[in-house]
Amino acid sequence: MDNKGILYVVGTPIGNLSDLSPRAAQTLSEVDFIAAEDTRVTVKLLNHLGIKKPMVSYFEHNKQFKGELICDRILSGENCAVVTDAGMPCISDPGEELIKQCAERGIKTEVVPGPSAVISALCVSGLSTGRFTFEGFLSVNKKSRKEHLESLAFEKRTMVFYEAPHKLANTLADFYKAFPDRKLTIARELTKLHEEIIRTTTTEAFEKYSDSSLKGEIVLVLEGSSEEKVQEYTLEDAVEIAKKMIEEGIKPTQAAKDAASLTDMKKNDIYKELI
Repeated sequence: MDNKGILYVVGTPIGNLSDLSPRAAQTLSEVDFIAAEDTRVTVKLLNHLGIKKPMVSYFEHNKQFKGELICDRILSGENCAVVTDAGMPCISDPGEELIKQCAERGIKTEVVPGPSAVISALCVSGLSTGRFTFEGFLSVNKKSRKEHLESLAFEKRTMVFYEAPHKLANTLADFYKAFPDRKLTIARELTKLHEEIIRTTTTEAFEKYSDSSLKGEIVLVLEGSSEEKVQEYTLEDAVEIAKKMIEEGIKPTQAAKDAASLTDMKKNDIYKELI
C-alpha cells in the first residue's frame, strides 16, 4: 500500500486577497504543513482565512537542505502545500527546485492554479499574446546582463520581465539602448489599489520614468523584434558564447539556451559540445 503524501503547488494572490480560489483555501486548510517562501507573509494570508497550520521556511538559500526534509516528510505520509509570497510557486522561485526533488523521489504533485503576474501583465499589455517568452529578472552582473539582452535583440516573441522599482531606471536605460523604439507596457501594482498599466515605448519610458518615480511591484512587457538576424554564426561560435556565459556563473543548460537564441544554432548541439 502506498502511504506517500502529496505536494500541492498552490497559487496565492499577487495583491488582492479576494483572488484566492476556494480550492486553494481548502487545500491550505487540509494539508499537514505548508512550505512558505516567507512565513511572515504567508501567516497573514492564513490569518485572513482563519487557518492555523504548521509552516516550514523554504527559500533560495536553504532550498536544497529544506527540500530534502520536506520530501522526507511527504514520503512518510504527510501532505504539503508549497506557496510563494505572491502568485504561482516555482516561477522565478525556489519552488522550482522542490518540484525537481519530488520528481526524482517519485512524489506525486498536484497544482492548484492561481494568479500569475506574468500572465496578468501579458493579458493587459496590448501586445501580441500568441507567442511569448518569460525572461524573469535581469542579472545585476553587467556582463551577464549585457549578454542576456544581446541574445534577445532579434527575439520575435513578446518578452515579459520582472523588475524591482529601485532597479527600473537602469533597466529602462538598457531597453532604450538594446531595443530602440519598441512598444513597452509597464504593469505596476497588479490587482492592488494603485494598479497602473502604462502602454508606452522604450524611448518614451526612458525619458519619462528614469527618475525612479514608479513604485511597487513591476512587470515589463516588451514587443518582439520585426527584424531578421543578419550575422551568421557557426556551431563553434555558439559554443564559445556559451562558455563565456558559464564563466560568468550561468548554468550550462541556460547558457546553451541563450547562445542558441542568439546564434540560431540548436540548443542540444551546443550543450553536447559543452559537456
